[in-house]
Amino acid sequence: MYSESHSESSMSQKVLLNATEVDIALHRLACQLIENHDTFSNTVLVGIQPRGVFLAERLKSVLESEYKIKDIQLGYLDITFYRDDFRRSEKPLEANKTNINFIVEDKKVVFIDDVLYTGRSIRSALTAIQSFGRPLEIELLTLIDRRFSRHLPIQPDYRGRQVDAINNEKVKVCWTEQDGEDAVYLVST
Repeated sequence: MYSESHSESSMSQKVLLNATEVDIALHRLACQLIENHDTFSNTVLVGIQPRGVFLAERLKSVLESEYKIKDIQLGYLDITFYRDDFRRSEKPLEANKTNINFIVEDKKVVFIDDVLYTGRSIRSALTAIQSFGRPLEIELLTLIDRRFSRHLPIQPDYRGRQVDAINNEKVKVCWTEQDGEDAVYLVST
């Protein structure tokens, strides 16, 4: 997300994905997951709080309604207190809810987040998930992969779209459930 302190007049935004393209990306990602996880009998989906949850819920819905996959386990993982910048913030951080009501021990875990940027959120998620057991393996699915901005050697196994964005540009993912539309924007400040 972009900073609220910038005035709207000093920003410009370009559409990276419209609603139709978001839908196509969701279906493509669902098909790639099916190729690698078949019936999901030993696979769990974990949405990274806060923004990965919308993508995770949407993917679960597509897998169940369009591809008739049954009993997909979906959880939400809050990484707030696992972040390496946790104590550097000027304002107090607000934690989100972790809701993982299944065992991850010896399961294939698919982390789901909307944008992969520096990789620090995923590093935090790797630490946080260990509180729930030792997964057999962990994969990463992201709607947007921002190239050339990684601070850590973390790459997605599944990506909806790869984007080249420079430092003063932000990727803004909008979901109908929260923002009133499905779209992805590149916001320049």
